[in-house]
Amino acid sequence: MPEGTEKKPSRIQMRNRSLILDAALDVFSVHGFRGTTLDQIAEAAGLSKPNILYYFSGKEEIHVTLLNQLMETWLDPLVEMDADGDPLEELLAYVQRKLDMARDLPRESRLFAGEIIQGAPRMLPHLEAGLKPLFDEKCAVIQRWINEGKLAPVDPRHLVFSIWSTTQHYADFDTQVRVLMGGDPHDSARQYLVQLFSRLLTP
Repeated sequence: MPEGTEKKPSRIQMRNRSLILDAALDVFSVHGFRGTTLDQIAEAAGLSKPNILYYFSGKEEIHVTLLNQLMETWLDPLVEMDADGDPLEELLAYVQRKLDMARDLPRESRLFAGEIIQGAPRMLPHLEAGLKPLFDEKCAVIQRWINEGKLAPVDPRHLVFSIWSTTQHYADFDTQVRVLMGGDPHDSARQYLVQLFSRLLTP
């Protein structure tokens, strides 16, 4: 093998690595980082603990790998907000994307929430280098829309926080929501949040 080149992983290695990460996502989203063990991940993956350690040095590397993969997905809905679009339409579309994410990626949502609740010990660099500049950029866009009279005056930062909290609630508290509502809340949640933010933001 030429010097400086790395051997590509086999299909079996790629499959096992994906299997481990998917199983770990299940376990971390339920038990959190501290409550998760390699034995639990191995059992969920249907692999031996030594097999897990062949691919990852320990549960922290698995956790960090999942968080790294998650960050781009987590930022995408905000990235898609178009500064040249209609302000109300852009913000309501953002609400819809975040609500869809809560429905489609509940494990990822709980993984993210658990990391933040712990003080983001493994994700803080991503928040500072990735989320913070994007957050500042989009808040500046929202403030410009407000200054132009296209949106009602609100604090853009708290507006984004409100969108996060109202949409992510449906992932992090999914069991409670389904018990209280007697089924899938997605459609009625969308109608309610569109109404809520339309009234808040219409000048």
